[in-house]
Amino acid sequence: MERYVVYIYKNDVFEEVILMNIRERTENFEKLYLSKYATLSMNTRGRIVKEEKCNIRTEFQRDRDRIIHSKAFRRLKHKTQVFIAPEGDHYRTRLTHTLEVAQISRTLARALRLNEDLVEAISLGHDLGHTPFGHTGEDILNQLHPKGFKHNEQSLKVVDYIEHSNTRKGLNLTYEVRDGILNHTSKGKPNTLEGKIVSIADRIAYINHDIDDAIRANIISVDELPKDCVNKLGRTHGERINTMICDVIENSLDKNEVSMSEEIGYYTDKLRNFMFERVYLNKNVKGEENKAKNIIQEIYYYYMAHFEKLPYEHRQIYSEDVPKEEIICDYIAGMTDRFVINLFNELFVPKAWKKY
Repeated sequence: MERYVVYIYKNDVFEEVILMNIRERTENFEKLYLSKYATLSMNTRGRIVKEEKCNIRTEFQRDRDRIIHSKAFRRLKHKTQVFIAPEGDHYRTRLTHTLEVAQISRTLARALRLNEDLVEAISLGHDLGHTPFGHTGEDILNQLHPKGFKHNEQSLKVVDYIEHSNTRKGLNLTYEVRDGILNHTSKGKPNTLEGKIVSIADRIAYINHDIDDAIRANIISVDELPKDCVNKLGRTHGERINTMICDVIENSLDKNEVSMSEEIGYYTDKLRNFMFERVYLNKNVKGEENKAKNIIQEIYYYYMAHFEKLPYEHRQIYSEDVPKEEIICDYIAGMTDRFVINLFNELFVPKAWKKY
C-alpha cells in the first residue's frame, strides 16, 4: 500500500509524521481532533483473540462492519420493538430502533468530539440478543431458563460465541465495543464515554419512537401526554428528540461524563413512566402477550423433550458440557417473530388432510 508523509503543525513547529497506511492516517486524525476524553481506536484494549490489524479500517470500524454483516443483525428487521405483529408498514422494528439509536449516538459523539465509529459499533450491536416478541419474549425466557435471561447479556453472547463463520466462533470484537453492548441498559456502567452515549441514545430513541408508534396506533393521543413534559421537551417527535440531544451536549461538552441535565432528565423519566402506565403495561396493547409467551414456552418444552431435533448447525456451536437448557434458549432467542410463529404452527397445529 502507498506510503504517506504528513506534516503536522504542533508546538510552533512542523513535525513530520510518517503514516504507512490509511488506518494509521485515521488514527492520527482521531488523536489530533478528538476530545482528550475520547476513546482512541489506537488505544483499544484489543480483542479476545489477537488479530493482525487492517490497513484501511480502524479496529472500531472493523467491529461495526462485522456486526452489520452478521446474521443476527439481519434478523432484527423481523423482531418486535413494542407492538407484536403490527399491521402497518410504519411501526418500528428492532432494526429500525437500532438505526435510530446509531443516528442519535453519532450526533452526540460528533458534537462532543468523541469516537463516532465506536458509538456506531456499540449501537448496531446493542440489541442483537433480543428475543422474538420483544421484552415479552425476554420475560418468558427469563422464567424458563434456570440461569435467567437478559437481552444485554445475550447480545454479548451473540457477538462472543453464537455468531460464527467458517474461520471463527464469535465476531471477536474489541473490548470497548463488547463493554458498551453489555452495559447499554439503564443499570449498566460503561467504561467509556462512548458507551454512555449509546445508553442515553437508546433511552432517547425508544421513548420518543414508542410515543410516535402509540399515537399512530390510536392507543394515546398527543394531547394525553403530560402537559409539563410537552411544554419542556416539545410537542412533536422531532422537537422532543432535539431538546434531549441538545441538553446532553450542553451538559456534557468538554467533561469526563455524558449525561442529561437534572431538569431534562426529570421530564424524560416522567415521560418514560407515562409510557409504562399507558402503553407498555396497557392490557389492550399486551392483549396478545400471553399467546406469544405460550408459543415460546411450548417450543422450549418441545426441544427439551426432543433435543436431537434442534438443527445440527446450531448444536455444533457448543461444547459437550453446555446444558441443553442453554442451547435451546439461545436457539429460541435468535428467532424472528415470524419464524417462531411458523415453527409453532409446524410443530403443534394439525395440517389439513390431503388424499394421496
